[in-house]
Amino acid sequence: MASKTGTSSAPPLSRRALNRATLDRQLLLRRSDALSVKDAVGHLLGLQAQNVKPPYFALWSRLAGFRPEALSELMAARDVVRIVTLRSTLHTHTADDALTLRPLVQAARDRELNAFRKGLVGVETDRLGAIVRALVEERPHTMRELRDALLKEWPDADPFALSVAARCVLPLVQVPPRGMWGRSGQVSLTTVEHWLGRAPGPVPEPDETVLRYLGAFGPASVKDMQTWAGVTRLGAVFERLRPRLAVFRDESGVELFDLPDAARPDEDTPAPPRFLPEFDNLLLAHADRTRVIPAEYKGRSWTGNQAHCALLVDGFLAGIWRIDEREGGGDGGGAGALLTVQAFGTLGKGVRAAVAEEGARLLADMTSATSYDVRFAEFAAGR
Repeated sequence: MASKTGTSSAPPLSRRALNRATLDRQLLLRRSDALSVKDAVGHLLGLQAQNVKPPYFALWSRLAGFRPEALSELMAARDVVRIVTLRSTLHTHTADDALTLRPLVQAARDRELNAFRKGLVGVETDRLGAIVRALVEERPHTMRELRDALLKEWPDADPFALSVAARCVLPLVQVPPRGMWGRSGQVSLTTVEHWLGRAPGPVPEPDETVLRYLGAFGPASVKDMQTWAGVTRLGAVFERLRPRLAVFRDESGVELFDLPDAARPDEDTPAPPRFLPEFDNLLLAHADRTRVIPAEYKGRSWTGNQAHCALLVDGFLAGIWRIDEREGGGDGGGAGALLTVQAFGTLGKGVRAAVAEEGARLLADMTSATSYDVRFAEFAAGR
């Protein structure tokens, strides 16, 4: 293992400098007009997809001229898939990443399964995997159908634990129309290898994924990447890569790694307002999230267990938002959409106008409304 360089000798990076570097990697300082939708999904190492719409809104804020149908077309063509990977959460990945990232985090899925052992007494996971594979490769099954089939084999098992076991033991993808823009149906599952017609390779060395993570989320610490991936023991990998990396330290003295040639814009680089979906990986990809979330706003983008969509102002979390759509009335009026923005602090007149302008573009591009409005109001306590 390479000797560790003391963090005191590493150049410091301010919080704003970290913010601007990360926004640049995330395509949020300026929308990319060069990357295709597929390449953007790959560059970002996947998009949080616990709900249907977030991947679409995430790409709209990052790609110039993005059309929601473009991501749906990739899904229908099996170029991207929805699969449980990072942090045991559903992500939209390119087909190639689904076949490599899932094996990389499989050990974490095995540990997750161990947490449900009390509900799986007497259940042989190898046999469970064989049963599920036979069912879903014959035709896609819903999770309820899988639970019912597994309960016939193990009637005393906990139904929820059986569901967890199915998605931990096998790499299951959600097949279309689930996840498609404007057409989403119930969740139906099959194996990733059956859906893509090729099998995952052996568990890859994590070095390449570390480099790609830094390219999308860096500069970052070892703990940052472990938080993003939901895995542990990556310190040795960073040490192995240290000679190839640039090393910095944050304001607390924590060692940060980065690609030597990666862009690190000046901390005063303008950052326009951006509307991000709930669970956007920008907000979840670091152990220390203060590069995006001011300490005074920690937890403000949640109400109970409900995550809200996030508004960035000057690169930092500054509020939450939601869209309400209504059908056209019987009087011949067209469909309408209302974007409600709840700012956490006072927005200056110019900033407020910029937020409203970006919001109007969001409604025009991402809804079918013929009329729309942007309002500033409180809503987090209830709809």
